[in-house]
Amino acid sequence: MRERTHSRRSGHGTSGTPGPEGGPATAPGELPPRLLTDLERAGYYPAVVADSLLTALAEEEVEAHLVHQETTFDANEVRRHVTVLTTTATRLLVAHADDHGPDETSPEPYAVCSTESVPLEQVASVVVSQVVTRPADHRPGSVPAEVSLTISWGAVQRVDLEPASCPDPDCEADHGYTGTLTGDDLTVRVAGAAEGADAVAAAVAFARALSAATSR
Repeated sequence: MRERTHSRRSGHGTSGTPGPEGGPATAPGELPPRLLTDLERAGYYPAVVADSLLTALAEEEVEAHLVHQETTFDANEVRRHVTVLTTTATRLLVAHADDHGPDETSPEPYAVCSTESVPLEQVASVVVSQVVTRPADHRPGSVPAEVSLTISWGAVQRVDLEPASCPDPDCEADHGYTGTLTGDDLTVRVAGAAEGADAVAAAVAFARALSAATSR
């Protein structure tokens, strides 16, 4: 379901909140106002993404979210995407939306928004990498220059195979194949130089909230 380029790309327009603190209470079946505001700010089919999130939430309330709008370059075409990460009391929800031009499936341009629901107990790891410039001058609580959030839950594993080799250069026997089994993951990278310090702070806040949720 996930577009695997997530873990290899950077983007623009990340926003989020560690939760609904300070905002009005959210009724079941509704998205928090701050999440709706961030979807509108990203400006990428917010109504479509909101509907997909509501379907995936299934009456649960959002506890934390992160909206990451990104731009990629495909040949001579500039394409936009949006990834939304949300947590509930029991699950991590990953939503990804992108658009497509007319093709054999549709005579008109169209957008696709997919969601994946992961029980929190299945989240295998939450890796947070922070880049700090002038580390000698760093003060506790300062926003880093860049942050990468990598989440793994073992949904997809990739096998890379190659012919097995033999140390004997004269050996002509068939030794079969050898390979490595690696888990696929999702990475969101936020750079302050491109997206601003607030976007980096939002990513750090969501990473903290997700780490706390998976430790319950």
